[in-house]
Amino acid sequence: MITFLKKEYKDEEIFAILDQHVRQWFKNKFKTFTPPQRFSIVEIHKGENVLICSPTGSGKTLSAFLAIINELIELGRKGELEDKVYALYISPLKALNNDVKRNLEEPLQELQSLFAQRNITFPNIRVSVRTGDTSANERSKMLKKPPHILITTPESLALLLSARKASKMLEAVRWVVVDELHALAENKRGTSLSLSLERLSHRIKVNTGYEPVRIGLSATVNPLETMAQFLVGEGRPCKIVDVSFEKPLEIVIHNPTKDIIRDSAEEVFAAVKNVLLETVRKHRTTLIFTNTRSATERISHMLKKELAKEFKNKEVVFAHHSSLSKEVRFEVEEKLKRGEVKVVVSSTSLELGIDIGNIDVVVLLGSPKSVARTLQRIGRSGHRLHEISRGILIPLHRDELIEESMILKCAKEREIDRIRIVENALDVLAQHLVGMALEKEWNVDEAYGVIKKSYCYRNLKKEDMIEVLKYLSGFHALLEKRNVYGKVWFDGKTFSKRRGSSYIYFLNSGTIPEETYVPVYEIVGGFPKRMIGKVEEEFAEKLTTGDVFVLGGRTYEYVGSFGIKLGVVEVRGVNPNVPAWYSERLPLSYDLAVKIQEFRLGKWTPQSIAHYFYISERDAKIIYDYLREQEGIHGKHIVIEQHYDREREVFEHVFQFSAGRKANEAMARVVAYRIGKRLGINVAMKVGDYGFALITKEKISEDVIMSSLSTKNFIKDLKASIKHTDLLRRRFRHVAVRSFLILKQYKDKNVSADRQQLHANALLQLIEEHLPNFPVLKEAEREVLEDAMHADEALNYLKKYKKRMIFKEVEVLSPFSFDVVSEGGSDTLMMEDKRSFIKKLHEQFMSFVEQRA
Repeated sequence: MITFLKKEYKDEEIFAILDQHVRQWFKNKFKTFTPPQRFSIVEIHKGENVLICSPTGSGKTLSAFLAIINELIELGRKGELEDKVYALYISPLKALNNDVKRNLEEPLQELQSLFAQRNITFPNIRVSVRTGDTSANERSKMLKKPPHILITTPESLALLLSARKASKMLEAVRWVVVDELHALAENKRGTSLSLSLERLSHRIKVNTGYEPVRIGLSATVNPLETMAQFLVGEGRPCKIVDVSFEKPLEIVIHNPTKDIIRDSAEEVFAAVKNVLLETVRKHRTTLIFTNTRSATERISHMLKKELAKEFKNKEVVFAHHSSLSKEVRFEVEEKLKRGEVKVVVSSTSLELGIDIGNIDVVVLLGSPKSVARTLQRIGRSGHRLHEISRGILIPLHRDELIEESMILKCAKEREIDRIRIVENALDVLAQHLVGMALEKEWNVDEAYGVIKKSYCYRNLKKEDMIEVLKYLSGFHALLEKRNVYGKVWFDGKTFSKRRGSSYIYFLNSGTIPEETYVPVYEIVGGFPKRMIGKVEEEFAEKLTTGDVFVLGGRTYEYVGSFGIKLGVVEVRGVNPNVPAWYSERLPLSYDLAVKIQEFRLGKWTPQSIAHYFYISERDAKIIYDYLREQEGIHGKHIVIEQHYDREREVFEHVFQFSAGRKANEAMARVVAYRIGKRLGINVAMKVGDYGFALITKEKISEDVIMSSLSTKNFIKDLKASIKHTDLLRRRFRHVAVRSFLILKQYKDKNVSADRQQLHANALLQLIEEHLPNFPVLKEAEREVLEDAMHADEALNYLKKYKKRMIFKEVEVLSPFSFDVVSEGGSDTLMMEDKRSFIKKLHEQFMSFVEQRA
């Protein structure tokens, strides 16, 4: 059913399916077809589902639309072009929607001119955008005279399907184009879209007898077969066009430090500054990616200051990140397109396919943590297909040098990390069941059949769907006392809308949780008294009692939550164990982490490392020395080190596991929970990509440590470990809002995130006590275990490497522990504390080695 297209069509074969005037227009403008166009245009013309995976600037959008435009022109010339939507284009980005509208209108205008020159009437093909920003007047016009091509977002499509009048526009759609598919597949926006596409296909099939053709446009992902299944759903064929490596790619690692371990933070920053300035001066336009917003601001400020005189104070350096307003980001994008920008510094906001014009080189400051993300970022340079995409990776410490070297190797050898698709999300299901109830009265079996066609719900149990319907129908009388009422009518066999369903659905739909900041209060006399600042919610949900972090330049220990407030006490002389930028930090992909684990366990020489990674001998020697330092103490094992910190009078148990942060967090929580339960002690945690550390006042025996790594009852203990945590409480709120258990808007008023959280806390307590299998709680637990953490990867790692793990008491920590115990340093480029801490650890280690020799 899922097949890769091997045959490129010749130009004359593609031209043969095009209207003669469209053919002439294409020859005048483009001369010839690009690789994705050679594979896909004829297949789309034949009515095949197609997934196109190709780099930026390769003509993906025209690949999808040329056959569609051609057919609409032919219908128009025959007088058969009706007032209805023929093609639906869906993108996660509103900015991309506007780009596509412009990019579609340009060829249509050019074709119109060509037809006019030949005195031929050109059909009036209408293109419109429908998003949350579309005015009521524009929406009204669309209903009266629908566009032939409708451009929208996943959220707007879900609303359109349930709107009685607007949904009629979509009853005969023939083509659905989904752009930036890779950006949707791994989150609940994509899960929701997959259900919307099934609802749309079912409706069209009932109305017309056919299903629409699905066309997906994606950046480099793996495996493509899974992405194709996500696009088309269960039981449908799809043809994959994979030309993701057609574009020339040039990636280099540039280590600017003289001594990557001994250089101070000031020396590293100066070296990085020189590399950036040299790169910017050599190129017309440079895009610099950092991994955090604070680093983006610091680097853009530095470059503005350094380049001001050269450009006579003309503004040529711009920052672009998610905290900036939509208007500011749009202005930067427009300036980029016009070639008015010398350099843009971004965190993650320019990874996706917005048309940003010509960029000569992309600099990655700090590791992107995945091969796919690296290729997506570097793919922003060399906009045209024949141009080289150039990328420079700048590592800032030894683990990052290995990480980026592995990324470079995998990129060259086309080994890309696997995508993770969210499955059986019960909150998104609840939302769509309410939306479906607004369409008509459904038989449960018919609705279940539609939902199961979605790849995300192919394994959904019918009893889980029934439980969601029971909740939505107000089956649980206990909840009415908390003002939770039924949203649908359900008799066990059929379901339909209830009074108020429409109001709830249209005002409360969506999958992206509302971002909020959590107030931090200093505890005085056991109660929160003085507010000292705010932290992001994603940061707050990761805190456990005893965690230490920096806020406003001071160090605080987290002691617990008071409603929505975080309670802290100030501590001095204690290193933070949670980075201030934790919520922004990208996690290392598990596939990449395991490759690094295997590399660490191998036997190497400097020459073989240079050859293996395609890197310089200088960098290979740095990596070799790092491995040799570790191996000299522990040999080729995965080590759990127990170390007594005399300054803090605590034991650090460092698990040197290269499994990525999400798998490591799952393991850390289970091990901490088991040790705490068995010994009745408090256990603090630090979690990183290359392991985790458990901190205790008490010494823990080897037997207790090693037995706590058992895979038996791992999921059960992980669920127990997250009970009563902020992580579960906040994720429960997100799920409850998506499920309409808690409303964002009620009686024409917005309910603040703070009020939502208070309501969620009360409901969670009630549900845990009386309804332990309630679908909203079940989904919140699933989200924590599978999305926030990766329990499956944790289990896989333990099964794969348990026999290679050893426990050792050590006088000084070994090099593979440095990155883990230094967690809590600030930003990658504001890391004076972290660098000096690691430097101190390294000096202690080398002194210990010399004494032993």
